[in-house]
Amino acid sequence: MVSVVNDSCVKCKSCADVCPVDAFHEGEKMLVVDPDTCIDCGVCISECPQEAITSDDDADEKWVKFNAEMAKEWPNANE
Repeated sequence: MVSVVNDSCVKCKSCADVCPVDAFHEGEKMLVVDPDTCIDCGVCISECPQEAITSDDDADEKWVKFNAEMAKEWPNANE
């Protein structure tokens, strides 16, 4: 079970700041989680003020796929 970002994300980056493994990648308007890097610690879920992050068990499948695909294309949010 990994974290997934949905379209409620407004790119505030508070989640990326607390991620211990730098799993967040940054697009023009939002962030996504790299499922291959995420360690499912859950810190980002409670940190998100927009409640835009959920576990993949609770997320819509389109957002699970979107996060996985965009994480391969977008740069790391902490670089």
